Amino acid sequence: MFVINAYLSDLRNEFKGYNGKTFSKDLMAGLTVAAVALPLALAFGVSSGADAASGLITAIFAGLIIGVLSGASYQISGPTGAMAAILVTLSAKYGMQGVLLAGFLSGIILLLMALLKVGKLVSYIPSPVITGFTSGISVIIALGQIDNFFGTHSAGGSAVEKIISYFSLGFSPDWWAVGFGVLTVLIMLLYPKKLDKFCPSSLAAIIVTVALNFLLNPDSASSRLAEVGAIPRTLITPDSFLFTGIDISLIPTLVMPAFSIALLGMIESLLCGAAAGKMKGEKLNATRELVAQGIGNAIIPFFGGIPATAAIARTSVVIKSGGQTRVAGVIHSVTLILSMFLLGGIMSRIPLASLAGVLMVTAFRMNDWKAIKHLFEKKLNYSILQYILTMLATVLFDLTTAIAVGVVAAMLIFILKSSNLKVDISDIDDKKLGYTERDVHSNIKIVYLAGPLFFGTQDQLTNRLEAIEDLEDLRGIVFSMRGVPQIDDSAISELESLYASFMANGTAVLFCGVHPDVIKTMDRAGFVDKVGKEAFLWDAITAIEKLDEVLGISRAK
Repeated sequence: MFVINAYLSDLRNEFKGYNGKTFSKDLMAGLTVAAVALPLALAFGVSSGADAASGLITAIFAGLIIGVLSGASYQISGPTGAMAAILVTLSAKYGMQGVLLAGFLSGIILLLMALLKVGKLVSYIPSPVITGFTSGISVIIALGQIDNFFGTHSAGGSAVEKIISYFSLGFSPDWWAVGFGVLTVLIMLLYPKKLDKFCPSSLAAIIVTVALNFLLNPDSASSRLAEVGAIPRTLITPDSFLFTGIDISLIPTLVMPAFSIALLGMIESLLCGAAAGKMKGEKLNATRELVAQGIGNAIIPFFGGIPATAAIARTSVVIKSGGQTRVAGVIHSVTLILSMFLLGGIMSRIPLASLAGVLMVTAFRMNDWKAIKHLFEKKLNYSILQYILTMLATVLFDLTTAIAVGVVAAMLIFILKSSNLKVDISDIDDKKLGYTERDVHSNIKIVYLAGPLFFGTQDQLTNRLEAIEDLEDLRGIVFSMRGVPQIDDSAISELESLYASFMANGTAVLFCGVHPDVIKTMDRAGFVDKVGKEAFLWDAITAIEKLDEVLGISRAK
């Protein structure tokens, strides 16, 4: 009830003072984003292993259901390239029913993630991992469009397997397809930016190529090009759950693919919301967004749509076009419905090579080139390693594995970078301390430590101490730990062993400058009781004075 009340309260704030002027802005933004979404919905529908109609239906219902329930006023959801890259393998293995059921299950998983407030975990994924994942997805999208772009045929479930199959099946391009694909790419790359707000480059490319196809191939039956095919004038496809029902026997085998889809949906949607939120100055409610994505993805399969997620390209367009509320997303969906019923005959003649060209340019542009350039220009080797490992894992395996590889790599790299404990061992300079006699503190050492003291660095300390000359003759030792921000049980055990060894040898041991968090951990481990609270001093000067007292050294200065 609290969640519903909070949602209704946010809606009231969102629509406070809503009037004709505000609606006109939402109307223009909705029409603009629909122009961007139309070719992408068709392309991602085809590239996912489904069909153009499924992509269009997904965009329509995602805009209506997820958009209305979204965790912010600006999110535009629909089929995406990253999702299509996962679904194409799933489609090849389990067919359309497998895709729909996995999408339905992913919706349930997303709702559970919302209940558990898992959305917060996205902030713990390192940015090089996200960049590598995005680049990997872009590679998969581009590789997956080679057949449509070149008019060739391949075999295999994944993009990599299809590429390998060319060596056995041969690679013979259809130059008609190549011509339309290249023309699409050139239009999108050379398209004037100032016209983009009136007619997006992807839509302009589709309009030009479909017109050219009508001119060169008036009859679709005898067309020399592979085309999208008939667009059903219905919001429910023959494959939908409403017609076929749910095959419960497939559920056990689709749980893991569904988890990958849900994980991707969460990551894409929340990252999209975070980036777009900065553009509009409105914070995304992560939990509510996951609820919206879960409900949407659980319902969409009943109409025959594929899994959806928030899309940064469409979301940024609606914001830049002046969208004020989630009404813009609804208008975008209504516009797509009208396009389906009014322009279905024209859309059916779109060459697949043209859609492939749109997707290849989209794949190129979805890379965060600014971040990639920064990594390599600044020679951030550890981050580059995370980026490359995640990208390769995304291409060769799947999303779940890629994220796991990237995060584990980040953790290992962090441990390696943290495994640097600086240990400086020095004598006490009696002259600087103002002592009149020389060598008052002979055979007494101060050990300055800087860096985390844990299982990965404890041996560095032990090895340096063992290298001290005349270690057996040492009268006292002070560990200055002001530079140690943290310590673990393993390092404390090592300190206990060192302390016992020094005490057995008659060496007085003191500690100074110990961080409060470190001394708290030492206390819980029983080390403070073993050593005694009096062995912990504030600074090195006080510790030396304490040593003088313990060792009976004259304080004459």
